[in-house]
Parts: sequence; structure tokens; C-alpha cells
Amino acid sequence: MAAPDMKDLEKRMQGALEALKHEFSGLRTGRAHVSLLDTIMVESYGAMMPINQIGTVSAPEPRMLNVQVWDKANLKAVEKAIRNSGLGLNPMVDGMTVRVPIPELTEERRAELAKVAASYGENAKVAIRNVRRHGMDQAKAAEKDGDFSEDARKKCEDAIQKLTDSYVGKVDEQLAEKQQEIMQV
Repeated sequence: MAAPDMKDLEKRMQGALEALKHEFSGLRTGRAHVSLLDTIMVESYGAMMPINQIGTVSAPEPRMLNVQVWDKANLKAVEKAIRNSGLGLNPMVDGMTVRVPIPELTEERRAELAKVAASYGENAKVAIRNVRRHGMDQAKAAEKDGDFSEDARKKCEDAIQKLTDSYVGKVDEQLAEKQQEIMQV
């Protein structure tokens, strides 16, 4: 077995970090952000489609989102999808636009969202540790196959651990930022 590909390991850890950023973008912080609706799927012409393929999402005000629906036939479906999304939003149809006011978050809801953010962060760390374990296993297999000396394996494992620590630190930074953003009143 060949030595672990550090660039591949780093790419996979970066992927876990990107997935975390995407999950965080769906957490509501009390401010309107177009990515808030990214996870909403709308039934359109018998198929489920992301909301951004049904209309244009914009944030004209700090506490308002607008969805400019391209086809009038999809207006009710967009309104229903937003209402049933579990985000606690109450959309209103206004012509060809669905207006989505962003309500204030209660202290209790903020604490709940902070816990959700923490669980997303923990999932990202688990994904990063799984990449580390895979790299360590590759290094051990390479040593066993005679491709690596014991010293080379240890150097490789140290490099993998440093990379892991770096990405776990990045996850912690992202989590701290998101929790601070959520808890700001």
C-alpha cells in the first residue's frame, strides 16, 4: 500500500469544513440572509426543486427576505414550502413575490440554535477525525508492506496529526463565531 496522500487528506478535511459552513448558513441568527432559504425544497411540476431554482431570493432589508417567483403557478408551493420548513417563518404572497419577515429570536430559541450549531461542529470534527484515522491506517499499512520505515511512518503520522489539529481548530473558530452571532441580541 502506498503512503497517505497528504493533499487528498487535506482536501477531505477542507470538505468537512465547507460542509459545516453550509450547515451554519441555514441556522437563523435573527438577520435576513439569502442562504437561510437554501435548504428549502419546493414541489414544482411534480418534482422537488431547491427554492433558488424557482425564483430569485433577495434580502432588501435586514429583517426581510423576498422570493421573486418566476412562474405564477409556483407561488402557493413556495409559500407552503417556506411555512412548512421548520424555520419558524411566516411568508406572505404579494403579487409575484413571497415576502418573508424574519422575526426576533427569543433567548430560549437562541440557546437552542447555539446547541444545534455545537452539534454541527461536533459532526465536522468527527468527519475530520475519520479522515485522520484513514491516513494513519494507510501509513501503518505502508510500513507493514515495507514501503515505509518506522521513522517515516512516525513522521507521516505527526504530519497527519498536525493537519488534523489545524482543521479541528478551524472548526472551533467557525463554531465560536456562529455561536456569538446567534447569541447577539
